[in-house]
Amino acid sequence: MPKKKKVNPKKNVKKNKSAKKSAKKVLKKKVVKKNLKAKTNNLKKNVLEKKAPQPLTIKSGQQNDIIEIKKIKKQESEKRIYKVKDYVIYPKHGIGQIISIDKLNIANIDVSVYKIEITKDRLNLTIPTNQQQHLRPLSSSNQVNKALTILKGKAKIKRTMWSRRAAEYEQKINSGDIYQIAEVVRDLNKNTDMPIDQSYSERQLFEKAYDRLLGEVSIVMRISEEEGKIKLNKSLGKKIEENTNNQT
Repeated sequence: MPKKKKVNPKKNVKKNKSAKKSAKKVLKKKVVKKNLKAKTNNLKKNVLEKKAPQPLTIKSGQQNDIIEIKKIKKQESEKRIYKVKDYVIYPKHGIGQIISIDKLNIANIDVSVYKIEITKDRLNLTIPTNQQQHLRPLSSSNQVNKALTILKGKAKIKRTMWSRRAAEYEQKINSGDIYQIAEVVRDLNKNTDMPIDQSYSERQLFEKAYDRLLGEVSIVMRISEEEGKIKLNKSLGKKIEENTNNQT
C-alpha cells in the first residue's frame, strides 16, 4: 500500500493566512474603486449643478460707480430688452433707471453695457447687456395691486431664532420679487410708531423692504412717493397722518 503523505498543519495555516490577505486586498481594491467612482459622480453632479459665480465688482474712478460682471465673454448678438429711460429692478439694489447704453473694452473684448442709475442709493451700475437676465422690468398694475393685498394679510412669523429669520427676510428683499418684499413688509409691520416695539435690526429690514416696495408702487401707479406711502400704510392698517410724518 502507498504511504499517505503527512499533512503539515503549519503549512495549512500559512496558506489560510495568505488566502485571507489576498481576499482582503481584493476587497480593499473594490472599496477604493467604489469610493473613487462615487467621488467622480459627485464631482460631475456638482459641476452640472454649480451655481452662477458671484458678480465681480470693479470700482471705477468715481466712488459711486460700480461695474457688475458675472463673466467676461464675447457678445454674440446685440439683443436688448431695455431702452434708455426704462425703469428696471436690480435685485441687489432695487429700482433703477437706464441712463445710457455704452460700449466698454474689458480684457480686449468689446462689451455692450447698460448704465443704470440707482437714485435711492446714489450710485451708478454698469451691467453687460448679455447679462440682462439679472434685471427685471417693473411689475404690472395687477401685480402691484396683489402686493398691496399681501400687506393686508395676517403676519406669518416663524418660531425660529431671530438671526435665521433675519437672513430669510434679507434673502427675500434681495430676490427683487415684489411679492416676497411685500411679505417682509407685512411680517415686520408694527401698527405703532413707538420704536421700542421693534429692535434696531427689525426696523432696518422693515424700512429697507418698505422703501423698495414704495419705489416700485409709486412709479408703476404714476403717483408721488407721498401718495404711495398713503396706499402702503392704508393696506398695512397704519395711522396714515402719523406714519406719513414719521417716514419723511
